[in-house]
Amino acid sequence: MTAEELRAQVAAFLAEHDPAKLSALDFLRARFDAGLAWVHFPEGLGGQGAPRALQAEVEAAFAEAGAPDNNPRRILIGLGMAAPTILAFGTEEQKKRYLRPLWTGEEVWCQLFSEPGAGSDLAALATRAVRDGDDWVVTGQKVWTSSAHLAQWAILVTRTDPDVPKHQGMTYFLCDMTAPGVEVRPLRQITGEAEFNEVFLTEVRIPDSQRLGAVGEGWKVAQTTLMNERVAIGGTAMPREGGMIGLVAKTWRERPELRTPELRDRLVQHWVEAESLRLAGERQRQQLAVGAPGPEGSAMKVAFAELNQQLSGLELELLGEEGLRYEDWTMRRPEQVDFFGRDAGYRYLRAKGNSIEGGTSEVLRNIISERVLGLPSEPRVDKDVAWKDLPR
Repeated sequence: MTAEELRAQVAAFLAEHDPAKLSALDFLRARFDAGLAWVHFPEGLGGQGAPRALQAEVEAAFAEAGAPDNNPRRILIGLGMAAPTILAFGTEEQKKRYLRPLWTGEEVWCQLFSEPGAGSDLAALATRAVRDGDDWVVTGQKVWTSSAHLAQWAILVTRTDPDVPKHQGMTYFLCDMTAPGVEVRPLRQITGEAEFNEVFLTEVRIPDSQRLGAVGEGWKVAQTTLMNERVAIGGTAMPREGGMIGLVAKTWRERPELRTPELRDRLVQHWVEAESLRLAGERQRQQLAVGAPGPEGSAMKVAFAELNQQLSGLELELLGEEGLRYEDWTMRRPEQVDFFGRDAGYRYLRAKGNSIEGGTSEVLRNIISERVLGLPSEPRVDKDVAWKDLPR
């Protein structure tokens, strides 16, 4: 499969499916069925088994034609985390049931991983799933759940065996967010909004057919999700001066009265860092085209978080008194994070979460040190202790 062949397929598809005459949903469904959704996915599941690197060619061809997209920012968790995990561990029935409406945006997904006592140490989670015939009965609490107020489905990790070490007794499920016993409560953030939520699960019944992977192998399945999550957050393709650096550089060019030598030095330093990060991201995407995401995604995510926080702080300093303004503290539950349609104050506050969401920078540095640099791991006294015997 070549880029030219794929572009020819897109042209033929557009000749038969005029985006001006079809609803966006009908167009996206037809695109999925034609194997032009994820071209690297298997045939029948939105793809053609083509090289992953060719996805950009397909997206560019559809964009040039003015075709609707699936609003990837709104369904990022589904696209970047749920889909690759379902593809890797799902049954054929699960893949056929979930992947199409996930990609078209008909079903929004969220991620039920973190808990009040299991954030950085995910394997310490306490949400219990007990087998009852063909169902599992799940009770527990999850936290920091983006898009839970919008989601129809969730990827969920639970504790199914408390008598073995914590990494061994976990099982992974696909949870219906509309099922009885699922309660979503907003968590208001420093920005004034509540894009995050806490989720309470009270005797939620999940059919065994919605289990992903084997019983007790939830940690293995979750690792696939987490590796893809870090790539989704820190490895997004950007043009030169894309993202926060573009906003700060634009203000610098348009507002010469705000400039100082010290701010200039910092801006140049961050510009170089942003360009280095962009090129590193391009190299990572090329590596992904021939393999699965690895621990290198953790490094990209750490660098992205730090640079975003530094740039949002620089923008605030550059604007001086103007930067102290904040447009609106109204409590909202947005569908997606909007860094670029808001003011500098919002960007500064929201960027604080970048080093927490998707794995804290501290935990990711441990992953980098052990799995990339090959340094000795930290001593773990709880490694061979049954979960039920761990102090909490």
